[in-house]
Amino acid sequence: MKPIWIVDDDQSIRFVLEKALLRENLPTRSFNNPRDVLAALESSNEENGPQVLVSDIRMPGGSGLDLLGKVKEMFPALPVIIMTAYSDLDSAVSAFQGGAFEYLPKPFDLPKAVELIRRAVEESQREEVSEEGMAGTPEMLGQAPAMQDVFRAIGRLSQSNVTVMITGESGSGKELVARALHKHSTRASGPFVAINTAAIPKDLLESELFGHERGAFTGAQTMRRGRFEQADSGTLFLDEIGDMPFDLQTRLLRVLSDGHFYRVGGHSAVKTNVRIIAATHQNLEQRVKDGAFREDLFHRLNVIRLRLPALRERREDVPMLTRHFLQQSALQLGVEPKRISDAALVWLGQFAFPGNVRQLENICHWLTVMTPAQLIESKDLPPEVGVMQADSQAQVSEPALSERTPVTATALSSQPTVAPAMSVPQPDADNWERDLAVDAASLLASGRNDVWDTLTRRFESRLILAALAATRGRRIEAAQRLGIGRNTITRKIAELGLE
Repeated sequence: MKPIWIVDDDQSIRFVLEKALLRENLPTRSFNNPRDVLAALESSNEENGPQVLVSDIRMPGGSGLDLLGKVKEMFPALPVIIMTAYSDLDSAVSAFQGGAFEYLPKPFDLPKAVELIRRAVEESQREEVSEEGMAGTPEMLGQAPAMQDVFRAIGRLSQSNVTVMITGESGSGKELVARALHKHSTRASGPFVAINTAAIPKDLLESELFGHERGAFTGAQTMRRGRFEQADSGTLFLDEIGDMPFDLQTRLLRVLSDGHFYRVGGHSAVKTNVRIIAATHQNLEQRVKDGAFREDLFHRLNVIRLRLPALRERREDVPMLTRHFLQQSALQLGVEPKRISDAALVWLGQFAFPGNVRQLENICHWLTVMTPAQLIESKDLPPEVGVMQADSQAQVSEPALSERTPVTATALSSQPTVAPAMSVPQPDADNWERDLAVDAASLLASGRNDVWDTLTRRFESRLILAALAATRGRRIEAAQRLGIGRNTITRKIAELGLE
């Protein structure tokens, strides 16, 4: 294992940390100033560099914050713990803004300092595994016949520079397909430049696409290259092409015809060599009939059409995609990956997914943050999955408030998780306060006298777990984001049994 590097001008601090870490079988290397650390880093590599860097913030030989900035430039994934005897807000904020893993005020409790360093070691090792895993992550996933047709089309188009039009609903992965087409083409060594033509205001889109000359309009202080020039010898991805303003469609058609264009305010033609991949969720044939899209541009773009299926058309891919996104979310948040039960997968498999793959990815991220246990059950799924599923399939009608089963702790633990056809009560996505009131009423009706404590503990537990997941376990940062004190979150974690 690589050593823990300790940087402090105080010899006693270095000695105490060295001995404590060696007792934990963690090797160390010590420095008394930042200059020596930077020199050692410059001569090191991924194999013999530090596993974790622990640095004082104020030293005669330089600032720990300056060291932090330089270290992050060289090794962005290296966890850095900043120590200081000056426990002021500015130091803490500067440390976290600089990318510090944690902020350790002096004097510190030695066992807690060692625990923090060990957590940083685990984070560092997790990052290493994450990088290896990401390297082996497939570009796209899909076993459904509709997706296999897409994969075959990408393969057939790999040696061609022909223009491609990708159609499909929002969130179905059109940009992923465009990137795959570029990566497996003869232009793979060139740039891939993407622009969403619907997301840029009309008066700025022309400049974004074609660039502008200095003084072309107010605020144009320098010449700027547009996306066509940036993508020269590579691929330009025009997303949501169906929403492009009509007058700009004429300029685009001219570029596609001969590869020449003029920057805004320019007088000299610019030559570019790009492959165009366009995408839209619109019905372009209908847009042409409505006079909102040029027919000649439509035919110029519609050389090869590649239709991407909606997720509801490839339901057999939902389990595989769900597990993949749960793994990805866990890596991003620095937590252990969640597992999902077969019953929960049944619910997800029956859901309509109006937001397609992007919605499934967001749901998996939500589950990683919000599910308290490692195993995701049906009851843990976000409200819209149950409510919208029932609405879309009309299998059951939503009971009136007075008829709903109270969502109590007992009801949740005993709630059946078999098939979507069963009328499992789900909280209202737009009115969780109503469900809280129902829950409170049920507990009060049972004669209990600890309703406040019961519901408050559950509420606080969810908030704290979500904040810790979002900050990768950093308690101080979690407390700051929740708007509570460091001592408060430490006490609450102990009281709620969240250690």
